[in-house]
Parts: sequence; structure tokens; C-alpha cells
Amino acid sequence: MNGAESLVRTLVDSGVEVCFTNPGTSEMHFVAALDKVDGMRAILALFEGVVTGAADGYGRMAEKPAATLLHLGPGLANGLANLHNARRAETPLVNIVGDHATYHAQYDAPLASDLKGFASPVSGWYHSSASPKTVAADGARAVQAAMSAPGQIATLVLPADTAWLDADGPAPALPNAGPAAVSGDTVDRIARLLKSGKKSVLLIRGAALKERGLKAAGRIAAATGVRLMCDTFTARLQRGAGRVMLDRLPYFAEQIEETMAGTEQLILAGGKPPVSFFAYPGKASWLTPDGCDIAYLAHAHEDATAALEALADALGAPKEPINVASLELPDLPNGKLDSFTAGQVIARLLPEGAIISDEAATSGIGPAIYTTTAAPHDHLSLTGGAIGQGLPLATGAAVACPDRKVVCLHGDGGAMYTLQALWTQAREKLDVTTVIFANRSYAILNVELMRVGAENPGPKALSMLDLHNPELNWVELGRGMGVNSMRAETAEEFAEQFAACMKEKGPHLIEAVI
Repeated sequence: MNGAESLVRTLVDSGVEVCFTNPGTSEMHFVAALDKVDGMRAILALFEGVVTGAADGYGRMAEKPAATLLHLGPGLANGLANLHNARRAETPLVNIVGDHATYHAQYDAPLASDLKGFASPVSGWYHSSASPKTVAADGARAVQAAMSAPGQIATLVLPADTAWLDADGPAPALPNAGPAAVSGDTVDRIARLLKSGKKSVLLIRGAALKERGLKAAGRIAAATGVRLMCDTFTARLQRGAGRVMLDRLPYFAEQIEETMAGTEQLILAGGKPPVSFFAYPGKASWLTPDGCDIAYLAHAHEDATAALEALADALGAPKEPINVASLELPDLPNGKLDSFTAGQVIARLLPEGAIISDEAATSGIGPAIYTTTAAPHDHLSLTGGAIGQGLPLATGAAVACPDRKVVCLHGDGGAMYTLQALWTQAREKLDVTTVIFANRSYAILNVELMRVGAENPGPKALSMLDLHNPELNWVELGRGMGVNSMRAETAEEFAEQFAACMKEKGPHLIEAVI
């Protein structure tokens, strides 16, 4: 048994069942090992940003890591943007990067690079295997590190000779400690704060945004009147009918300031205080009001869900939460197709248990509004702000949850970053329906151009944000990737097409011209 096989066997024994990959020469022994080991599903992507984004989507929904397999520094570099998003999502992910053989490093071959320099900014754990005898143990440590609460990227570099030389065998799986418990003293202290009568916001992040945590938060709101909120972009939020509703922090700084105005206490359950996405001339970056006290119920590595439940009990909260969404489905619209009529269609026809991968950007307002009271579903957001995440994220989510419908909502500009994900969806026959909102523009950047004070933009500046000349044809692009693709120009066409996609399994794409 060589080092590569010992690593694959260790990964499988440690619960890693999927490897998303775009391999090269230095990874061939790992590729060959995939045929020798049962239990590892290997999924090819045509670009490393799809590999890393799919591993993110898988980890968010499976709640355990997938492995990536990337080719040297350039392959890793191609995947960095979606590793950045995965880091912000606190996704468990084992990031395996092939490297030159240890004895070859001295020659500075053309593909040699600073792997540690590339990987460290997005990795919570980093290690380069030094011997085939240690590869398996290194792999077990990588899985354990990836699962360390709240979840992180563990990057393991695999030099080619450590993969092809003889190894001793697989290593046993290492224990997963899970999130740390929040002390009773902390729970009691937060309970006293919430009983003070001060105007308070409870900002929730991470695993507590699933049903258990949301129910506890709704009970706390029933007892204290605290306002429930979450970040603008969340890794995974369970929403829809039967789920407790929260207010999302708005996107723009002045909107957050207005939303938070008058708040006297900010209680954090797994999150951080809000800050502006960018600096703007004359606008604030730190968005907690002056004089507002900040208190932590749970830090990111702690069990915020259990802490919320304990806090609800400490407050003597009612057993039933408030702010629970009831099922309210809009009628199917007629006429003009825009983000709001599209949102009505999506909300009306979204099946129970669906997963929404949302990178709709400016076109996402309508779907966000109307799906609040749609059938219960999971919502995955662009956590790190690096566009090109939505299609790969949907791909990974569909691999993790093959019995659930995945709907990807995407702007046309951002989707061009990782449109190769459509090919992987077709190859793997994944049940993903992609809606491309085709406004032929980087619309959010047109807004930002004005907000940053860039006055009187001329034709050169405006052309940098425009996607005409030539127009993208998403029907042809989708079909070229093997995905059943169609175009809708009216609300009626979109409703007919979306309804058909919800009934039929497999990958589909609708270009919604708005």
C-alpha cells in the first residue's frame, strides 16, 4: 500500500465520502487509489473554483467535510476565492493539494510556488506531509481539524513521493470534540441583561440558525421582546413556514445604522458585531450604535443552539416561540418578468425541503421577500462576498442531499465565474434548477460606483459594468454544458418552466430575462 492509498482509506474511515477534484500529474497516485478503495465518491470539476465551492456546499449541508484534490500552487490559487467563502461560512473542508516530490523541490521547477503562502490565509490548519509513513496520520488529523468547531478548512499538502512510496497502512479516525459548552454563569448573566428592559438585539449565526436554535430564539423573544436578527449573508438558514423568522441585517452601512438605531444591548450568539462591507466616504464602518453594550452568549466555537435553549429556560420562556412563519403562498403573476414576479413564482412552486443557493445579488430581493412564508427550506448565501459561488455551492449541496430539490438563484455576471459547475451537474445528474437573472449588467457595481463617490462616470467606466456587446446567451451556454436550458421573458413563461423543473429531476437552467 502506498501513501496515497493509505490516505484515501483513512479519509473514508474518518467519514469523508466525497472528493471534488481537478487533478494534475502530481496527484495521479491519489487518483489511482480511488479505484482501490471503496466508499469514496470522486467528482470531477473543470475548474478549481468549482471544486472548492462544491466542497463548501457539501460541507454546509452534510455537516461534515468533503475532500478537495487540487494541483499544486496554481490549482490551489484558482480555488482560493471559494475557499475564502468557505472560510467565512465556517465550513468543514479537507483541502488536499498535490506538490512536487520532496527531492524535486530544490530545482525550482516551473510549477513550484509558495503553497503555504497561498493556503494559510484561508486555512485554519495547514500541514505538509514529510513521509509516506505519516500521510495517513496526517489525513486523520486534517479531518479532525476540519471538524473542530465551528468548522474550518484543513489544508494537507501531499508531495508526490509521499503518495507513491510504500506506507504502513491507514490511520484510525480521531475523535471529534464538537462545540464547547456555554457555562451556566454566562447564560444567567445574559438572562439578567435581557430582563433589564433595555432595547436589545439578539444576533444569531452559525448552526443556531437551524430549527432548534430558531425555536429557542423565538421563545426568548416571547419572554423578553428582544429583536431577533442574523447576518446579511448566512452559511445556512432554515426558513419558510413553521420556522421562526428573523430580520436580516441590510447590506448597506447606512441601512444597518438605521436598523440598529436605539439598540442598547447587542447579544451575540455565535456571531460578530456588524461592520460595513466596504469603507465609503463619509459613512461609518463600525455599525454598533455608540453606547450600546455588547455581550456574548456564545462564541463561534461554542454551542450556541444549546445556549439559546438554556437561556430560554432560564428566562422561564413559553414553550412555544413567537414570530413563526405561516404558509402564505402568492398567486402566480402575469405580465412583466422581474425579480418580484419571479420571486412570486419561486415561492409558490418551491417544494418542501428545497435548498436555495442564492447569488442573485440585486435580483434576489423579490425571491427573498416571497419565500419567507414559502414551504420550509434551507437558504445558503454568499458568505464571503467573492462572487462565483452560487453554482458550485448548489452542486455540492445536491451531492450532499440527493433527495432534495436544489434551486440556484444567480446573477448573470457572477455565474460566468464558475459556469463550469453546470457540466459537473450534468455529468453527475444532480437535481439542480438554476435560474439566471439576465439583466446584462454587474448591477450591484453600478450602485457602488455612485456610493463610493466616483462622480460623473464616463462611457469607459460604465462599459466596465455592462454585459452587452455581445450579450450572453445562457440557453446556449447551458446546453453546451449538457444542461436542459430554456429562456423566459414573461412571468407566465417563467411560471410554466419553473413548474416543469420542480416536477422533473436532474439539472435544468432557466434564463430569466429581466
